[in-house]
Amino acid sequence: MFDVLGGDLQITKKSLMTLEEVLKAVDGKLLSNTQENDFYFVDVACDSRKVKKDFIFFPLIGTQDGHDYIPQAIENGASVIFVTDYFADFHNQQIKEYKKAGVAVISVGHTMYALQRLAASYVLKFPSLIRIGITGSSGKTTTKEIAVNVLSQKYSVVYNEGNLNSETGLPLSVFKIRENHQVGIFEMGMNRKGEISELASVLYPQYGIITNVGTAHIGILGSKQNIAEEKKQIFKFFNSKSHGYIPADDDFADFLAESKGEIKKVSQNLISDVKFLGLEGSSFSYKNQNVKFPLCGKYNLINALSVIALAEDLGLSTEEIKNGLETVKTIFGRNQIVKKDFTFVLDCYNANPDSMKASVEFCSEVECSGKKVFVLADMLELGDESDSAHKEIAELVEKSNVDYVIFFGEQMSKAKEFVTSKKVDGISSRDEKAVEFVASKLREFCSKDDIVLLKGSRGMQLERIVEAV
Repeated sequence: MFDVLGGDLQITKKSLMTLEEVLKAVDGKLLSNTQENDFYFVDVACDSRKVKKDFIFFPLIGTQDGHDYIPQAIENGASVIFVTDYFADFHNQQIKEYKKAGVAVISVGHTMYALQRLAASYVLKFPSLIRIGITGSSGKTTTKEIAVNVLSQKYSVVYNEGNLNSETGLPLSVFKIRENHQVGIFEMGMNRKGEISELASVLYPQYGIITNVGTAHIGILGSKQNIAEEKKQIFKFFNSKSHGYIPADDDFADFLAESKGEIKKVSQNLISDVKFLGLEGSSFSYKNQNVKFPLCGKYNLINALSVIALAEDLGLSTEEIKNGLETVKTIFGRNQIVKKDFTFVLDCYNANPDSMKASVEFCSEVECSGKKVFVLADMLELGDESDSAHKEIAELVEKSNVDYVIFFGEQMSKAKEFVTSKKVDGISSRDEKAVEFVASKLREFCSKDDIVLLKGSRGMQLERIVEAV
Protein backbone atom coordinates (compact mmCIF):
# COMPACT_ATOMS: atom_id res chain seq x y z
CA MET A 1 0.00 0.00 0.00
CA PHE A 2 1.24 3.49 -0.80
CA ASP A 3 0.30 6.99 0.39
CA VAL A 4 1.30 10.16 -1.46
CA LEU A 5 2.55 12.78 1.00
CA GLY A 6 4.24 15.96 -0.25
CA GLY A 7 4.98 14.34 -3.58
CA ASP A 8 6.91 11.44 -1.99
CA LEU A 9 5.74 7.84 -1.95
CA GLN A 10 5.67 6.34 1.53
CA ILE A 11 4.92 2.72 2.32
CA THR A 12 2.07 2.19 4.77
CA LYS A 13 2.91 -0.87 6.83
CA LYS A 14 0.25 -3.58 6.96
CA SER A 15 0.35 -6.11 9.76
CA LEU A 16 -0.38 -9.76 8.99
CA MET A 17 -3.27 -9.49 11.45
CA THR A 18 -4.86 -6.65 13.39
CA LEU A 19 -4.61 -6.37 17.16
CA GLU A 20 -8.32 -7.12 17.45
CA GLU A 21 -7.96 -10.25 15.30
CA VAL A 22 -5.04 -11.50 17.38
CA LEU A 23 -6.70 -10.96 20.75
CA LYS A 24 -9.90 -12.64 19.57
CA ALA A 25 -8.04 -15.61 18.08
CA VAL A 26 -6.00 -16.38 21.20
CA ASP A 27 -8.48 -15.19 23.82
CA GLY A 28 -5.70 -12.97 25.12
CA LYS A 29 -5.34 -9.97 27.39
CA LEU A 30 -3.43 -6.92 26.23
CA LEU A 31 -1.07 -5.88 29.03
CA SER A 32 0.57 -2.94 27.23
CA ASN A 33 -0.99 0.32 26.06
CA THR A 34 -0.58 -0.63 22.40
CA GLN A 35 -3.07 1.00 20.03
CA GLU A 36 -4.51 -0.68 16.96
CA ASN A 37 -2.65 1.68 14.61
CA ASP A 38 0.66 0.85 16.30
CA PHE A 39 0.22 -2.93 16.21
CA TYR A 40 2.33 -4.58 13.51
CA PHE A 41 4.05 -7.89 12.85
CA VAL A 42 5.43 -9.64 9.76
CA ASP A 43 6.20 -13.14 11.07
CA VAL A 44 6.22 -15.38 14.12
CA ALA A 45 8.94 -17.28 16.01
CA CYS A 46 9.27 -19.35 19.16
CA ASP A 47 13.08 -19.39 19.11
CA SER A 48 14.48 -16.03 20.22
CA ARG A 49 17.54 -16.56 17.99
CA LYS A 50 15.28 -16.57 14.93
CA VAL A 51 13.41 -13.42 15.85
CA LYS A 52 13.90 -10.50 13.47
CA LYS A 53 12.46 -7.02 13.26
CA ASP A 54 8.68 -6.89 13.79
CA PHE A 55 8.24 -10.56 14.73
CA ILE A 56 5.87 -11.99 17.32
CA PHE A 57 7.73 -14.05 19.90
CA PHE A 58 5.98 -16.99 21.58
CA PRO A 59 7.94 -18.25 24.62
CA LEU A 60 7.26 -21.98 24.88
CA ILE A 61 7.73 -24.00 28.03
CA GLY A 62 9.48 -27.36 27.78
CA THR A 63 12.86 -28.45 29.09
CA GLN A 64 13.54 -24.71 29.19
CA ASP A 65 11.25 -21.79 29.92
CA GLY A 66 10.98 -19.59 26.84
CA HIS A 67 10.15 -16.60 29.02
CA ASP A 68 13.85 -16.47 29.94
CA TYR A 69 14.60 -15.47 26.34
CA ILE A 70 12.14 -12.61 25.98
CA PRO A 71 14.87 -9.95 26.47
CA GLN A 72 16.87 -11.50 23.64
CA ALA A 73 13.76 -11.59 21.41
CA ILE A 74 13.10 -7.89 22.11
CA GLU A 75 16.74 -7.08 21.40
CA ASN A 76 16.46 -8.90 18.08
CA GLY A 77 13.47 -6.77 17.06
CA ALA A 78 10.29 -8.43 18.32
CA SER A 79 7.33 -6.05 18.11
CA VAL A 80 4.92 -8.35 19.99
CA ILE A 81 5.58 -10.81 22.79
CA PHE A 82 3.31 -13.35 24.42
CA VAL A 83 3.49 -14.43 28.04
CA THR A 84 1.45 -16.89 30.07
CA ASP A 85 -1.08 -15.60 32.56
CA TYR A 86 0.93 -17.32 35.29
CA PHE A 87 4.12 -15.50 34.27
CA ALA A 88 2.28 -12.17 34.17
CA ASP A 89 0.90 -12.68 37.67
CA PHE A 90 4.32 -13.15 39.24
CA HIS A 91 6.63 -11.00 37.09
CA ASN A 92 5.20 -7.48 37.24
CA GLN A 93 8.61 -5.83 37.00
CA GLN A 94 9.58 -7.74 33.87
CA ILE A 95 6.24 -6.90 32.24
CA LYS A 96 6.86 -3.21 32.97
CA GLU A 97 10.28 -3.45 31.33
CA TYR A 98 8.82 -5.11 28.23
CA LYS A 99 6.20 -2.36 27.98
CA LYS A 100 8.90 0.30 28.31
CA ALA A 101 10.71 -1.33 25.39
CA GLY A 102 7.73 -0.40 23.22
CA VAL A 103 6.51 -3.89 22.42
CA ALA A 104 2.94 -5.15 22.58
CA VAL A 105 2.54 -7.60 25.47
CA ILE A 106 -0.25 -10.20 25.35
CA SER A 107 -1.09 -12.69 28.08
CA VAL A 108 -2.63 -16.11 27.40
CA GLY A 109 -3.30 -19.30 29.31
CA HIS A 110 -0.94 -21.48 27.24
CA THR A 111 1.53 -20.10 24.71
CA MET A 112 1.75 -23.15 22.43
CA TYR A 113 -2.02 -23.44 22.10
CA ALA A 114 -2.18 -19.69 21.51
CA LEU A 115 0.33 -20.10 18.67
CA GLN A 116 -1.83 -22.83 17.15
CA ARG A 117 -5.06 -20.84 17.48
CA LEU A 118 -3.45 -17.74 16.01
CA ALA A 119 -2.14 -19.78 13.09
CA ALA A 120 -5.60 -21.31 12.48
CA SER A 121 -7.17 -17.84 12.48
CA TYR A 122 -4.52 -16.60 10.06
CA VAL A 123 -5.21 -19.47 7.64
CA LEU A 124 -8.88 -18.51 7.57
CA LYS A 125 -7.91 -15.10 6.18
CA PHE A 126 -7.22 -16.91 2.88
CA PRO A 127 -10.50 -18.68 2.03
CA SER A 128 -9.51 -19.28 -1.60
CA LEU A 129 -6.26 -21.08 -0.68
CA ILE A 130 -6.30 -24.78 -1.59
CA ARG A 131 -5.07 -26.45 1.60
CA ILE A 132 -3.20 -29.76 1.36
CA GLY A 133 -1.93 -31.83 4.29
CA ILE A 134 0.55 -34.71 4.07
CA THR A 135 1.32 -37.24 6.79
CA GLY A 136 2.54 -40.83 7.16
CA SER A 137 5.08 -42.92 9.03
CA SER A 138 7.73 -42.28 6.39
CA GLY A 139 8.08 -40.40 3.12
CA LYS A 140 6.22 -37.27 4.26
CA THR A 141 8.88 -34.75 3.36
CA THR A 142 9.76 -36.38 0.06
CA THR A 143 6.08 -36.55 -0.91
CA LYS A 144 5.68 -32.91 0.04
CA GLU A 145 8.65 -31.95 -2.13
CA ILE A 146 7.25 -33.94 -5.07
CA ALA A 147 3.85 -32.28 -4.63
CA VAL A 148 5.39 -28.81 -4.41
CA ASN A 149 7.37 -29.35 -7.60
CA VAL A 150 4.41 -30.77 -9.52
CA LEU A 151 1.73 -28.31 -8.39
CA SER A 152 4.09 -25.37 -8.94
CA GLN A 153 3.77 -26.09 -12.65
CA LYS A 154 0.28 -24.55 -12.48
CA TYR A 155 -0.15 -22.73 -9.16
CA SER A 156 1.63 -20.34 -6.83
CA VAL A 157 2.54 -22.65 -3.94
CA VAL A 158 3.47 -22.05 -0.30
CA TYR A 159 4.75 -24.90 1.90
CA ASN A 160 6.61 -25.67 5.09
CA GLU A 161 10.35 -25.79 4.59
CA GLY A 162 12.42 -28.77 5.68
CA ASN A 163 10.53 -30.80 8.24
CA LEU A 164 8.79 -27.96 10.10
CA ASN A 165 5.83 -30.26 10.62
CA SER A 166 5.35 -30.44 14.38
CA GLU A 167 2.92 -28.96 16.89
CA THR A 168 4.92 -25.73 16.61
CA GLY A 169 6.57 -26.16 13.19
CA LEU A 170 3.32 -26.25 11.21
CA PRO A 171 1.77 -23.18 12.94
CA LEU A 172 4.97 -21.22 12.34
CA SER A 173 4.96 -22.28 8.69
CA VAL A 174 1.45 -21.10 7.84
CA PHE A 175 2.48 -17.50 8.51
CA LYS A 176 4.37 -17.71 5.18
CA ILE A 177 1.00 -17.64 3.38
CA ARG A 178 0.38 -14.48 1.34
CA GLU A 179 -2.40 -13.20 -0.93
CA ASN A 180 -0.65 -14.38 -4.10
CA HIS A 181 -0.54 -18.01 -3.00
CA GLN A 182 -3.09 -20.35 -4.55
CA VAL A 183 -2.05 -23.65 -2.94
CA GLY A 184 -0.64 -24.44 0.50
CA ILE A 185 1.13 -27.80 0.98
CA PHE A 186 1.94 -28.62 4.58
CA GLU A 187 3.55 -31.71 6.03
CA MET A 188 2.21 -32.97 9.37
CA GLY A 189 4.37 -35.06 11.69
CA MET A 190 3.65 -36.44 15.11
CA ASN A 191 5.37 -38.08 18.05
CA ARG A 192 2.45 -38.24 20.47
CA LYS A 193 -1.22 -39.11 20.45
CA GLY A 194 -3.49 -36.26 19.38
CA GLU A 195 -0.87 -34.26 17.48
CA ILE A 196 -2.25 -34.84 13.97
CA SER A 197 -5.68 -33.75 15.18
CA GLU A 198 -4.14 -30.55 16.58
CA LEU A 199 -2.37 -29.84 13.30
CA ALA A 200 -5.51 -30.55 11.27
CA SER A 201 -7.34 -28.00 13.42
CA VAL A 202 -4.75 -25.41 12.37
CA LEU A 203 -4.82 -26.10 8.62
CA TYR A 204 -8.28 -27.65 8.03
CA PRO A 205 -6.94 -29.44 4.94
CA GLN A 206 -9.29 -29.96 2.02
CA TYR A 207 -6.91 -32.49 0.46
CA GLY A 208 -4.88 -35.03 2.42
CA ILE A 209 -2.23 -37.62 1.61
CA ILE A 210 -1.28 -40.46 3.96
CA THR A 211 1.95 -41.97 2.63
CA ASN A 212 1.76 -45.16 4.74
CA VAL A 213 1.11 -46.57 8.18
CA GLY A 214 4.35 -47.97 9.55
CA THR A 215 6.13 -48.43 12.85
CA ALA A 216 7.69 -45.01 13.33
CA HIS A 217 7.01 -43.86 16.93
CA ILE A 218 5.51 -47.23 17.82
CA GLY A 219 7.35 -46.94 21.13
CA ILE A 220 5.16 -43.93 21.89
CA LEU A 221 1.81 -44.98 20.40
CA GLY A 222 2.05 -48.68 21.20
CA SER A 223 0.72 -50.36 18.05
CA LYS A 224 0.27 -49.90 14.31
CA GLN A 225 -3.49 -49.68 14.86
CA ASN A 226 -2.94 -46.70 17.13
CA ILE A 227 -0.63 -45.16 14.56
CA ALA A 228 -3.26 -45.66 11.84
CA GLU A 229 -5.91 -44.03 14.01
CA GLU A 230 -3.60 -41.08 14.60
CA LYS A 231 -2.70 -40.64 10.91
CA LYS A 232 -6.38 -40.85 9.97
CA GLN A 233 -6.98 -37.63 11.90
CA ILE A 234 -5.67 -35.69 8.91
CA PHE A 235 -9.15 -36.34 7.46
CA LYS A 236 -10.88 -35.23 10.68
CA PHE A 237 -12.35 -32.04 9.26
CA PHE A 238 -13.14 -33.38 5.79
CA ASN A 239 -16.53 -32.75 4.20
CA SER A 240 -18.21 -34.23 1.15
CA LYS A 241 -16.05 -32.13 -1.19
CA SER A 242 -12.72 -33.15 0.37
CA HIS A 243 -10.21 -35.54 -1.23
CA GLY A 244 -7.87 -38.03 0.43
CA TYR A 245 -5.18 -40.29 -1.03
CA ILE A 246 -3.82 -43.50 0.48
CA PRO A 247 -1.69 -46.37 -0.93
CA ALA A 248 -3.99 -49.16 -2.08
CA ASP A 249 -1.67 -51.87 -0.76
CA ASP A 250 -1.29 -50.44 2.76
CA ASP A 251 -2.46 -52.85 5.46
CA PHE A 252 -4.76 -50.14 6.82
CA ALA A 253 -6.12 -48.87 3.49
CA ASP A 254 -9.68 -49.98 4.18
CA PHE A 255 -9.63 -48.47 7.67
CA LEU A 256 -8.23 -45.16 6.42
CA ALA A 257 -10.78 -45.03 3.62
CA GLU A 258 -13.63 -44.94 6.17
CA SER A 259 -13.66 -41.15 6.20
CA LYS A 260 -15.75 -38.31 4.86
CA GLY A 261 -15.04 -37.04 1.38
CA GLU A 262 -13.65 -38.93 -1.57
CA ILE A 263 -10.80 -41.19 -0.41
CA LYS A 264 -8.83 -42.72 -3.26
CA LYS A 265 -6.80 -45.88 -2.89
CA VAL A 266 -3.89 -45.09 -5.17
CA SER A 267 -2.21 -47.93 -7.05
CA GLN A 268 0.30 -48.43 -9.83
CA ASN A 269 -2.63 -48.64 -12.26
CA LEU A 270 -2.14 -44.90 -12.84
CA ILE A 271 1.01 -45.69 -14.83
CA SER A 272 2.44 -48.49 -16.97
CA ASP A 273 5.73 -49.85 -18.36
CA VAL A 274 7.56 -49.21 -15.09
CA LYS A 275 11.32 -49.68 -15.17
CA PHE A 276 13.48 -49.22 -12.10
CA LEU A 277 16.83 -47.67 -12.97
CA GLY A 278 18.69 -48.17 -9.71
CA LEU A 279 20.31 -45.02 -8.42
CA GLU A 280 19.01 -43.13 -11.47
CA GLY A 281 15.38 -43.44 -10.36
CA SER A 282 12.71 -44.99 -12.57
CA SER A 283 10.87 -44.52 -15.83
CA PHE A 284 7.25 -45.18 -16.70
CA SER A 285 4.47 -44.32 -19.10
CA TYR A 286 1.79 -41.89 -17.94
CA LYS A 287 -1.06 -41.19 -20.35
CA ASN A 288 1.15 -42.04 -23.34
CA GLN A 289 3.97 -39.81 -22.05
CA ASN A 290 7.31 -41.31 -21.07
CA VAL A 291 8.34 -39.98 -17.66
CA LYS A 292 11.85 -40.18 -16.17
CA PHE A 293 11.44 -39.88 -12.40
CA PRO A 294 14.80 -39.10 -10.74
CA LEU A 295 14.15 -40.28 -7.17
CA CYS A 296 15.33 -43.83 -6.59
CA GLY A 297 13.45 -46.65 -4.90
CA LYS A 298 10.01 -48.22 -5.30
CA TYR A 299 8.79 -46.38 -2.20
CA ASN A 300 9.44 -43.01 -3.83
CA LEU A 301 7.48 -44.09 -6.89
CA ILE A 302 4.56 -44.97 -4.57
CA ASN A 303 4.80 -41.46 -3.10
CA ALA A 304 4.74 -40.01 -6.61
CA LEU A 305 1.54 -41.92 -7.44
CA SER A 306 -0.39 -40.11 -4.70
CA VAL A 307 0.88 -36.79 -6.04
CA ILE A 308 -0.23 -37.74 -9.56
CA ALA A 309 -3.74 -38.50 -8.29
CA LEU A 310 -3.80 -35.22 -6.37
CA ALA A 311 -2.56 -33.24 -9.37
CA GLU A 312 -5.22 -34.75 -11.61
CA ASP A 313 -7.95 -33.69 -9.19
CA LEU A 314 -6.50 -30.17 -9.14
CA GLY A 315 -6.68 -29.88 -12.91
CA LEU A 316 -3.05 -30.18 -13.95
CA SER A 317 -2.39 -31.29 -17.50
CA THR A 318 -0.45 -34.42 -18.42
CA GLU A 319 2.46 -32.24 -19.54
CA GLU A 320 2.48 -30.26 -16.30
CA ILE A 321 2.50 -33.46 -14.23
CA LYS A 322 5.28 -34.93 -16.36
CA ASN A 323 7.43 -31.79 -16.07
CA GLY A 324 6.90 -31.63 -12.33
CA LEU A 325 7.89 -35.23 -11.77
CA GLU A 326 10.94 -35.08 -13.98
CA THR A 327 12.42 -31.99 -12.32
CA VAL A 328 12.12 -33.10 -8.67
CA LYS A 329 15.39 -32.62 -6.79
CA THR A 330 16.71 -34.93 -4.11
CA ILE A 331 16.85 -33.39 -0.65
CA PHE A 332 19.39 -33.79 2.10
CA GLY A 333 19.49 -37.15 3.78
CA ARG A 334 16.66 -38.74 1.82
CA ASN A 335 18.08 -41.20 -0.70
CA GLN A 336 20.62 -38.53 -1.54
CA ILE A 337 23.24 -39.83 -3.96
CA VAL A 338 26.68 -38.48 -3.05
CA LYS A 339 29.51 -39.45 -5.39
CA LYS A 340 32.96 -39.23 -3.83
CA ASP A 341 35.73 -41.84 -4.02
CA PHE A 342 32.77 -44.23 -4.07
CA THR A 343 29.01 -43.72 -4.17
CA PHE A 344 27.08 -43.01 -1.00
CA VAL A 345 23.34 -43.51 -0.70
CA LEU A 346 22.76 -41.06 2.14
CA ASP A 347 19.42 -41.92 3.74
CA CYS A 348 19.99 -40.54 7.20
CA TYR A 349 17.22 -38.05 7.84
CA ASN A 350 15.04 -40.58 9.59
CA ALA A 351 14.71 -44.30 10.15
CA ASN A 352 12.11 -46.75 11.35
CA PRO A 353 11.80 -50.50 10.70
CA ASP A 354 9.78 -49.99 7.52
CA SER A 355 12.07 -47.41 5.93
CA MET A 356 15.18 -49.33 7.05
CA LYS A 357 13.83 -52.49 5.42
CA ALA A 358 13.00 -50.58 2.23
CA SER A 359 16.50 -49.09 2.03
CA VAL A 360 18.22 -52.45 2.61
CA GLU A 361 16.04 -54.15 -0.01
CA PHE A 362 16.56 -51.33 -2.51
CA CYS A 363 20.36 -51.39 -2.20
CA SER A 364 20.33 -55.20 -2.34
CA GLU A 365 18.48 -55.09 -5.65
CA VAL A 366 20.38 -52.22 -7.24
CA GLU A 367 22.89 -53.22 -9.93
CA CYS A 368 26.48 -52.45 -9.02
CA SER A 369 29.78 -53.33 -10.73
CA GLY A 370 31.60 -53.03 -7.40
CA LYS A 371 30.92 -54.07 -3.83
CA LYS A 372 27.95 -53.19 -1.64
CA VAL A 373 28.41 -51.89 1.88
CA PHE A 374 25.78 -51.07 4.50
CA VAL A 375 26.38 -48.72 7.42
CA LEU A 376 23.25 -49.16 9.52
CA ALA A 377 22.65 -47.03 12.61
CA ASP A 378 20.17 -47.07 15.47
CA MET A 379 16.47 -46.61 14.88
CA LEU A 380 15.30 -44.39 17.73
CA GLU A 381 11.97 -44.04 19.59
CA LEU A 382 10.94 -47.69 19.21
CA GLY A 383 10.44 -48.34 22.93
CA ASP A 384 9.88 -51.99 23.85
CA GLU A 385 9.96 -52.95 20.17
CA SER A 386 13.55 -51.78 19.73
CA ASP A 387 15.46 -55.05 20.29
CA SER A 388 13.19 -57.13 18.06
CA ALA A 389 13.13 -54.45 15.34
CA HIS A 390 16.92 -54.20 15.17
CA LYS A 391 17.22 -57.99 15.19
CA GLU A 392 14.77 -58.19 12.27
CA ILE A 393 16.91 -55.78 10.24
CA ALA A 394 20.03 -57.82 11.00
CA GLU A 395 18.27 -60.97 9.80
CA LEU A 396 17.30 -59.16 6.60
CA VAL A 397 20.93 -58.13 6.11
CA GLU A 398 22.00 -61.73 6.61
CA LYS A 399 19.82 -62.73 3.62
CA SER A 400 20.97 -59.81 1.44
CA ASN A 401 23.80 -59.67 -1.09
CA VAL A 402 25.82 -57.10 0.87
CA ASP A 403 29.59 -57.58 0.95
CA TYR A 404 30.27 -55.74 4.20
CA VAL A 405 28.10 -54.27 6.94
CA ILE A 406 28.94 -51.95 9.82
CA PHE A 407 26.44 -51.65 12.67
CA PHE A 408 26.65 -48.21 14.26
CA GLY A 409 25.20 -47.32 17.66
CA GLU A 410 24.16 -49.00 20.87
CA GLN A 411 20.99 -50.67 19.59
CA MET A 412 22.18 -51.69 16.15
CA SER A 413 25.55 -53.04 17.31
CA LYS A 414 23.74 -55.54 19.56
CA ALA A 415 22.23 -57.05 16.39
CA LYS A 416 25.68 -57.83 14.98
CA GLU A 417 25.54 -61.40 16.33
CA PHE A 418 22.70 -62.26 13.94
CA VAL A 419 24.89 -61.69 10.87
CA THR A 420 27.30 -64.60 10.49
CA SER A 421 27.85 -65.07 6.76
CA LYS A 422 29.04 -61.54 5.92
CA LYS A 423 32.03 -59.41 6.71
CA VAL A 424 30.71 -57.44 9.66
CA ASP A 425 31.85 -54.83 12.18
CA GLY A 426 30.04 -52.95 14.90
CA ILE A 427 30.60 -50.12 17.31
CA SER A 428 28.21 -49.23 20.14
CA SER A 429 29.09 -45.56 20.54
CA ARG A 430 28.21 -42.75 18.15
CA ASP A 431 30.74 -40.09 19.09
CA GLU A 432 33.43 -38.67 16.81
CA LYS A 433 35.78 -41.57 17.55
CA ALA A 434 33.07 -43.95 16.37
CA VAL A 435 32.60 -41.89 13.21
CA GLU A 436 36.32 -42.06 12.48
CA PHE A 437 36.27 -45.82 13.13
CA VAL A 438 33.58 -46.29 10.47
CA ALA A 439 35.32 -43.90 8.05
CA SER A 440 38.61 -45.75 8.40
CA LYS A 441 36.91 -49.08 7.73
CA LEU A 442 35.29 -47.67 4.59
CA ARG A 443 38.55 -46.17 3.33
CA GLU A 444 40.24 -49.52 3.88
CA PHE A 445 37.55 -51.68 2.22
CA CYS A 446 35.90 -49.59 -0.49
CA SER A 447 36.98 -48.61 -3.98
CA LYS A 448 35.68 -46.55 -6.90
CA ASP A 449 32.72 -48.62 -8.12
CA ASP A 450 31.32 -49.50 -4.69
CA ILE A 451 27.99 -48.40 -3.21
CA VAL A 452 27.72 -47.49 0.48
CA LEU A 453 24.28 -47.18 2.10
CA LEU A 454 24.17 -44.93 5.16
CA LYS A 455 20.85 -45.45 6.96
CA GLY A 456 19.81 -44.44 10.47
CA SER A 457 17.75 -42.06 12.57
CA ARG A 458 18.41 -38.32 12.43
CA GLY A 459 19.94 -38.36 15.90
CA MET A 460 22.74 -40.62 14.66
CA GLN A 461 24.01 -37.90 12.24
CA LEU A 462 25.41 -40.33 9.66
CA GLU A 463 26.35 -37.47 7.32
CA ARG A 464 29.40 -37.09 9.55
CA ILE A 465 30.76 -40.29 8.03
CA VAL A 466 30.69 -38.84 4.51
CA GLU A 467 32.63 -35.81 5.74
CA ALA A 468 35.11 -38.02 7.61
CA VAL A 469 35.73 -40.27 4.60
